Amino acid sequence: TAMPAPCGTGQTCNDPDTAANKLHDFTCTCDNDMSVKKVDGPATCTKDECSTGPCGTGQDCNDPNNSPSSTGDYTCTCTGTTIKVTGGPATCTNDECTATPAPCGTGQTCNDPDTAANKLHDFTCTCDNDMSVKKVDGPATCTKDECTSNPCGTGQDCSDPNPSPSSTGDYTCTCTGTTIKVTGGPATCTNDECTAMPAPCGTGQTCNDPDTAANKLHDFTCTCDNDMSVKKVDGPATCTKDE
Repeated sequence: TAMPAPCGTGQTCNDPDTAANKLHDFTCTCDNDMSVKKVDGPATCTKDECSTGPCGTGQDCNDPNNSPSSTGDYTCTCTGTTIKVTGGPATCTNDECTATPAPCGTGQTCNDPDTAANKLHDFTCTCDNDMSVKKVDGPATCTKDECTSNPCGTGQDCSDPNPSPSSTGDYTCTCTGTTIKVTGGPATCTNDECTAMPAPCGTGQTCNDPDTAANKLHDFTCTCDNDMSVKKVDGPATCTKDE
């Protein structure tokens, strides 16, 4: 019966001294890597670096060259993706909210629902001052000053106490230089007292309001039609004279 080869498959055996009394001096050299050899027994000609689990959970390891002298050439690939790194674990998570600069900006909260490295552009920015206002893959618009559209018009000052996008109709229009104001629309900043009903002067008199500003009251004048020299401020004139 033939003796089994002392080195095994894929190895070359060399006995440097074949004298009968020279034993255990043969050398086994790996065919795939001649730098790997062993005296008096088979060499270890394969070394799969993946066997030690260098990639960790959720990654697939592949060692393309199992020669013991070939190290650091194994590849870690995030399972189910094309994301890979040679010679070490891949980064299989990517929380987009941790990016610098911050993707949402001041006054907003960022949330990345799926931090898998191949899941990008799915983060959400939510306004801290109004959680109903949010945007995916970019900063939300967290301020909306209704006064920017000039809803009050000329001669009025506009103020928006809450510039949240979902807070509408709360702006205030104030007649400039007065305390006359209206919320949610323009104020009435003129008041011609002569147009009041009933007429403030009565029959046979002409009314004139010299200043129709809303805060200018009681300055209208009633003048008698039959005698324009007879007039009264803030009330009807006495236009009859019985001699």
